[in-house]
Amino acid sequence: MGQAKWVSSKRLRKKNRVIPGFGLSMGITISMLSLIVLIPLLSIFVVLSGVGPADFWKAISDPQAVAAYRVSLICALAAALVNALFGTILAWILVRYRFPGRRILDGLIELPFALPTAVAGIALTTLYSDNGWIGKLLAGIGIKVAYTPIGITIALIFIGIPFVVRAIQPVLEKLDGQYEEAATMLGASGWQTFRRVVFPEIRPALLTGFGLAFARGLGEYGSVIFIAGNIPYETQIVPLIIMSKLEQFNYGAATSIALVMIVFSFLTLFAINFIQSRLNHAAKGAE
Repeated sequence: MGQAKWVSSKRLRKKNRVIPGFGLSMGITISMLSLIVLIPLLSIFVVLSGVGPADFWKAISDPQAVAAYRVSLICALAAALVNALFGTILAWILVRYRFPGRRILDGLIELPFALPTAVAGIALTTLYSDNGWIGKLLAGIGIKVAYTPIGITIALIFIGIPFVVRAIQPVLEKLDGQYEEAATMLGASGWQTFRRVVFPEIRPALLTGFGLAFARGLGEYGSVIFIAGNIPYETQIVPLIIMSKLEQFNYGAATSIALVMIVFSFLTLFAINFIQSRLNHAAKGAE
């Protein structure tokens, strides 16, 4: 009886498989992952094998490179924090309210993904330059945007907002409204309901969107190159440093700096995943 049940369960699992067996599926997955991710990353270490420790340290600790690290990290962090706040608000509006043009607004969220980054950079520079529509108004009150870290941050907000919205939106759509109604009936205010009922549910998604926006901001080039102005020690970002090294055929220095940015991105994603794991563990323990 037990054997028959096991055979029946095994047949049911085979019947429910949509794609071919595990071996073939895993082989295709590993092959694609190797071609797209692993081999390009390994090529960095191949290039670095010809760079001595002294040259490696000289490249990554150059004062101009260190200043570029600082600009990239600060601007990417500021943009990710802004996106975390306003991305949550935007996702909430798209899910909880019905209004004319909602579908159009929802579709526009994907625009930074579809729009070429160079086009976005030119458009932002045109708008926020001293003679631009918005830049002229801000210049009148003494705020300069183009060719400053503020302009870089705005460009990173533009390309990072979809990550946060698309991470939080599905969670809000699946969230049962009965919990909020129960909290309201028990006397909780709107803020208390959000803080104690809604926020714990969207927190993992918010952390994911924040991490992706931050990691994308660290390596963004096309949308930032025009509005940054490439001023050494002020608005020069790390991708610009790497491109300048490549134009000088200094592949060792360019690869060394690129490795530092890869480490930054991996540490960011690892930290986000670690925090999520701890939060999920704490939530299960509370249950």
